[in-house]
Amino acid sequence: MPHDNLLSLGLGERDRLNKELGGGIPRGSIVLMEGDYGAGKSAISQRFAYGLVEEGASVTVMSTELTVRGFIDQMHSLEYDMVKPLLQEELLFLHADFDSGGAFSDDDGERKELLKRLMNAEAMWNSDVIFLDTFDAIFRNDPTFEALVRKNEERQAALEIISFFREIISQGKVVVLTVDPSAVDDDAIGPFRSIADVFLQLEMIEVGNDIRRQINVKRFAGMGEQVGDTIGFSVRSGTGIVIESRSVA
Repeated sequence: MPHDNLLSLGLGERDRLNKELGGGIPRGSIVLMEGDYGAGKSAISQRFAYGLVEEGASVTVMSTELTVRGFIDQMHSLEYDMVKPLLQEELLFLHADFDSGGAFSDDDGERKELLKRLMNAEAMWNSDVIFLDTFDAIFRNDPTFEALVRKNEERQAALEIISFFREIISQGKVVVLTVDPSAVDDDAIGPFRSIADVFLQLEMIEVGNDIRRQINVKRFAGMGEQVGDTIGFSVRSGTGIVIESRSVA
């Protein structure tokens, strides 16, 4: 039975991800998806985004790594066709270009206050669900945040951002942050771990010659049905995300 407060991740005929996560993501929540490079953060985010759009939600994806072409190609390789949603403006894709004097640099190449610019970019916050992938790269490229880090004031900077996110989710929206914990100080990421309504840790585990990926569900406030503590998955070209195992403590 559907829950009105949940945004379904859909694709029930293709994989079990929505079922394993209790029927969807609660509206009005901050989702923190944390994992080292290669753990599958982007693939899971892309699966979330595709399923949400298929279920009628509007989505914004900001990527610090992929261009629009790269995003379309990567989604296509997973059999998540995003061309139509992009053309019909059901999905807004933004590339955070830090390196080539793009939207996040001044004409002379000087970096702007990224977090402040993001907060003022009204169009990206109009969607039902907003993905910031990878959020730690925005931290690391923001000169204002860097200055606070030098003064050991990471927590203060984080709390200001969290205040903005709370305002967004008070409208029933969902903000999804992906973070590589090895790339940012614990003091900076700690406050986000504390306030996340949904906190997912992705990891890779070596089992013999195999590398297995799993989602460790650290917190899931407002869940629908029972959510697994550990959800094993793989990323397969031409198929997408495949759920392999589940365990509940």
